[in-house]
Amino acid sequence: MERSPGSTRHRRRRVRPLLGGAVAGVAAGALAVTGLVGTAQAADVNVARNAGFESGLANWTCSGGSGVTVSSPVHGGTSALKATPAGQDNARCTQTVAVKPGSTYTLSSWVQGGYAYLGASGTGTTDVSTWSPGSSGWTQLRTSFTTGPSTTSVTVYTHGWYGQAAYVADDIQVTGPDGGGGTDPEPGVPGAPAGLTVGTVTTSSVALTWNTVSGATGYTVYRNGARAATSTGTSATVTGLAADTAYQFSVSATNSAGESVKSATVSARTAKTTGPGGPTTPVPKHAVTGYWQNFNNGAAVQKLSDVPAHYDIIAVSFADATATPGAVTFNLDSAGLNGYTVDRFKADIKAKQAAGKSVIISVGGEKGTVAVNSDASATAFADSVYALIQEYGFNGVDIDLENGLNSTYMTKALRSLSSKAGSGLVITMAPQTIDMQSTSGEYFRTALNIKDILTVVNMQYYNSGSMLGCDGKVYSQGSVDFLTALACIQLEGGLAPSQVGLGVPASTRGAGSGYVAPSVVNAALDCLTRGTNCGTFKPSRTYPDLRGAMTWSTNWDATAGNTWSAAVGPHVHGLP
Repeated sequence: MERSPGSTRHRRRRVRPLLGGAVAGVAAGALAVTGLVGTAQAADVNVARNAGFESGLANWTCSGGSGVTVSSPVHGGTSALKATPAGQDNARCTQTVAVKPGSTYTLSSWVQGGYAYLGASGTGTTDVSTWSPGSSGWTQLRTSFTTGPSTTSVTVYTHGWYGQAAYVADDIQVTGPDGGGGTDPEPGVPGAPAGLTVGTVTTSSVALTWNTVSGATGYTVYRNGARAATSTGTSATVTGLAADTAYQFSVSATNSAGESVKSATVSARTAKTTGPGGPTTPVPKHAVTGYWQNFNNGAAVQKLSDVPAHYDIIAVSFADATATPGAVTFNLDSAGLNGYTVDRFKADIKAKQAAGKSVIISVGGEKGTVAVNSDASATAFADSVYALIQEYGFNGVDIDLENGLNSTYMTKALRSLSSKAGSGLVITMAPQTIDMQSTSGEYFRTALNIKDILTVVNMQYYNSGSMLGCDGKVYSQGSVDFLTALACIQLEGGLAPSQVGLGVPASTRGAGSGYVAPSVVNAALDCLTRGTNCGTFKPSRTYPDLRGAMTWSTNWDATAGNTWSAAVGPHVHGLP
C-alpha cells in the first residue's frame, strides 16, 4: 500500500507525533522492551526491532505459525504482518524489547482487518492493552506504559480474536528511552533505478517502467531533465506531450533520507497525429500480436474491446476475396458475433489506437483464396486494402496466405500500398514453417524484398511436424529447440531481429498440433534475446531486439482464461 512521501519504516532518534484513535483489525503478537530512564525526550527512540516487518518475522514470534509477512496491504515500506486466528489460537505475535527502568513508553501500531489487540506485559507496573473491533482501512492503536524500578525488558504483543478474521499490523512503535537494545538503523539514500524501459507511446504520452529499488518509497520521473511525474510504484505515464516529438526520460528513487542519482536516460518519440487509419502509434520494440476472429468457431466470441491490453498488434481475421482478382473486402459477421455492429467495431478500433495499439486487417487464413499474381491483381490488392484502411481506420495489413504467394507481385502490391498509406503503415506476415526454411522460398523472398517497410514476420510454429533448424539438424514441433532453431533461420537469413516473432497457438484447441505452454514460449524468447533457458540448441549469438510473439487467437486465449497473454505478454514487454 502506498504511503505518503517521506514516511519510512525506520524511525529517527527523535520523537514523532503519534495519532490516536480506534483501530481496525490488528496482528497478534508480543514484544519485549528494555530501556532508559525518564520520560520521552528528544533522544527517545523506537526500541522495537523490525518494527515494519521489512525483514520478515525476524525478532518476532507468532503462535502456532499463525503469522506471515505480506506485501499488500502495507501501511509503510514493502511488508506487513498478517496473522490468522484458528481454533484456540488467537494468532499472538510477540517481541521482547529492551527498556530503561522507571521510564514511560508510548506503544502504537497501525492495524486493519479483523479484531486486533495491542499490548505490553511484564512492565513491572500496570500492564496495558488496547484493541479494535476491525476495519477495512488502516487505523492506529495507541497506549502507553511506565516500567518498574528494576524492569529492563517488556514483552509487546499483538493478537486477534477467536473465530474472527485475520488481522494485519504494521509500523509498530515502542517510543521511549533506549534501554540498551538500540533501534532499527536510519534509511540510506536509495540507489538509482535500473531497467528504465519505454512502453506504450501515443501522440501525447509515453509510458515508462523500471525496476524496484530497495528502500525506495517513491520515484520521480524527469523529461528532458525537468521533473515530469512522481510514482509510488515502478511505472508512470508522462502526458501532455507534443505529437511526433523526441524526448529524453530518466527516473530517480526517493525515501525520507533523500533522492538517488538519476537513472540512465532512454529516448522515446511520440506518435504522429495521423496515419493510414487512425493515430499512428509506433509498434513497441517488443510486441505481442494476436489474431481476432471475425467468426464463431467455438472459441470465445469477442468484441475488439474485449481483447486484453497485453496485445500490441491486433490482426482482424479475415478480409474476404472479391470477384476481382487480388481485391479484398471486409464483412463484419454481426450475426455470429452476437450483434456486434459496424459502428461499434469502428469505435473499438479507435479506442484501441488511443490506447497505443495497432489494429490491422489480415488477408488469407486457412481458407483464404486471395491471389496476387499479376500487375492488375497487385494493383487491385493495394487499392482495396487501402480502401479498407480508410473506411475502418486499420493501421495496416497482415499477409497470411497459406495457399501460395508470388513474391514478385506481392512485393509490388505492398510497396504500392505503402506509398498510398505512408510510413506509419504496419505490415506483418504469418507464413507457415515450410515457407521460411529457405531464403529462396516465395514468402521469405517477399519479406526480404520489403525489409525496409516490413514490421514483423510471425511464422507459425505449429501444424508443422519436424523441420530443419539453422544448424541443419531436424527438430520436432512443441519444444524450445523447435522455436529457437527455426527462428535462427530467419535471423541469420537477412531479417532484422526486430522483424522476427514467434507464432504459437494460444491453447491446445487453437491448432491441430504444435501447442507449447507459455513457459516454453518465454524460455525460447529468453534463449534468443539473452542466451538463457535454451534447450539443446543454443544460437551462436543473441538477438536482444527480437520483436516478440504472436498467437492464434485472442479468442482461443480468452477461452482458456487469457492464460497465454497473461504469461507471455509481460515477458515480451520485459525483454531487454
